[in-house]
Amino acid sequence: MTDAVPDEGQSGSEPETTDSLKAFGEVVKAFRKRARLTQETFAPRVGYSVPTVASIEQGRRFPSDDFVEQAEVVLDAFGVIRGTAKHLTRKPGLAKWFRQWAKLELKAVTLYTYENRLVPGLLQTPTYAKTLFEKQLPALGDDEIEAKLAARVERKKLLTDRPHTIYSFIIEEHVLRRQTGGPEVMREQIDHILDICARRNIDIQIMPQTRGHHAGLDGPMRLLETLENKWYAYCEGQENGQLISDTKVVSILQKRYARMRAQALSAEDSVSLLQEIRGAL
Repeated sequence: MTDAVPDEGQSGSEPETTDSLKAFGEVVKAFRKRARLTQETFAPRVGYSVPTVASIEQGRRFPSDDFVEQAEVVLDAFGVIRGTAKHLTRKPGLAKWFRQWAKLELKAVTLYTYENRLVPGLLQTPTYAKTLFEKQLPALGDDEIEAKLAARVERKKLLTDRPHTIYSFIIEEHVLRRQTGGPEVMREQIDHILDICARRNIDIQIMPQTRGHHAGLDGPMRLLETLENKWYAYCEGQENGQLISDTKVVSILQKRYARMRAQALSAEDSVSLLQEIRGAL
C-alpha cells in the first residue's frame, strides 16, 4: 500500500493476469454458454455485477470464494469450477513485490511484525482496512477496493488457520491513538486486537510514546521462519517491497527485533494500555 495504505504490498493498480486466471475465466464462460445464459442473465443469479463477471471471464479479476461456489451451483458444473479455482495462482489485490512474501507466510512457523505506520494487515478489521483503501491516492475504483479488501480478509485467516505458528506484533502507540476512520472504527479495531491478545500463540506489544529511542527507528520490518528453519525478512516502502534472504542482513534485523521486544511494553501492560486508549475514544 501507499500510505494511506503502506502495508501488505498493496499497489494502486490491479495486478496483472495469469494463465490460471485466464483458464478459470474460460471455464466459467464455457459453462455459462452451455447453460445458455448471457453475462447479463448470469450475473444476478450469482449475485455479482455484469462488469465483475466480465472481468472474471477475461482473467482480469480474481474470483471470490462466494463467486466460485455460486457459479458452480448455478451452472451445475460437475465440480469443475471448484476444482479449477483450487489452481489459481494470483492472490487478489496483492502487488507483485508482495506475493513471494505472502507465499512464505502461508507456511511460516514463526512470524514477527513491527509496524509504525498503521495497524498491521493481519490485525486489521474489514472496516479499518476499507477506510485505508477508500482514502488511498491515487483514488481506487469500487472494484479495486473490493479486490483489495477481499485479499486483506483472506490473508487474515492465517491467524486462525495456523494455530501452531508463533506470531509476534510490535505496534507503535501513536498508531493506535490515531483515529483512523473515526472513534467508532478505532473502538472496533482495538476490541479486535484485544480479542486476538487472548490467543496463546500470539503476542502483541505496544511500543510506548514515552520510549524516546528504540531499535526499530529505521522503519517497519517483518521476519519469518520456514519449516526448514530458514529465516527471511521483508521491508516495504511507498511503491516497492524487498524480500531479504541474506543471512547477515536477516541476523541484524533479528537482533533489532529482539531488542525491541525488550524495549516495548510487556504483553500484559500492552493490554492495559489498549484498554486505556479504547476508553478514551
